[in-house]
Amino acid sequence: MAALSGAAPDPARLEAVLRYHERTKHHFYRFAAGPGQLDWANQPDPFRRYAGAALVRLPLLAPDEEPVSPAYEDLFTPGSVRAAPLTLRSLSRLFEYSLALSAWKQAGATRWALRANPSSGNLHPTEGYVLVGGIAELGAPGLFHYAPLEHGLERRADCGFIPDTVLVGLSSVYWREAWKYGERAFRYCQHDAGHAIAALRIAAAALGWSARVLDGAADATIDALLGLDRAADFQGAERESAELLMAIGPGKVTVEVEALQALKASRWYGSANRLSRDDPIAYEAIEQVAAASRKP
Repeated sequence: MAALSGAAPDPARLEAVLRYHERTKHHFYRFAAGPGQLDWANQPDPFRRYAGAALVRLPLLAPDEEPVSPAYEDLFTPGSVRAAPLTLRSLSRLFEYSLALSAWKQAGATRWALRANPSSGNLHPTEGYVLVGGIAELGAPGLFHYAPLEHGLERRADCGFIPDTVLVGLSSVYWREAWKYGERAFRYCQHDAGHAIAALRIAAAALGWSARVLDGAADATIDALLGLDRAADFQGAERESAELLMAIGPGKVTVEVEALQALKASRWYGSANRLSRDDPIAYEAIEQVAAASRKP
């Protein structure tokens, strides 16, 4: 996730982050600068898809189907929820409770979706990925992109996996927020990544699983694992920026950062869809703070 952690940060990078904070914060007597108007014809598509990537739809389970959600208070009592096995059904529940569509709304001819994870302006810059194996319905172990509109997983790559563990990766499409909020968008993307972490932790707890952020993973490592550094796969499409990896599964999951190197993909599938009609507006302030806050 875009952050300055671990060793003492480079003073120049820290200064760049602080300058961005001062430049984009609201003040007592005025708001921070924004785009001034919304170009509705260029509003980004809220749903990323990868053309050419096979889609496996996750089962839509009724509330009384296993695995059933426990009582709310049990989510916060360790050991009170029996751990569900790692299956396609439990994986479906994990995404249903965290990143899935939760409702549709309509006003006149305009219709839009809501999701389980809160988002600034309901713009949802956060994309979800999962590295998983050992589930027969998904075939060979691989990296999958979560497609919330279809509630399915798109195979992005064949790769290794960690037994009894799913690695969930999160990225941000800065343009989805910048379309509305301009150069303040980077702040909202970090905010929404936090929302997604919380939603995934609650969803994991509902399955009796643990969930932890792999804080030692460098952004470049996450880029490589999720295929975000593959320029050819994003040709003509808006890019995504690495945020974080989470290890989720039954028991107390532990994943050493060194083990991530063994998950390198052997084959890639699909190319990203374009989200807006026109090219995104380039905000230098976002580019600078994103570069300065990359985790080494």
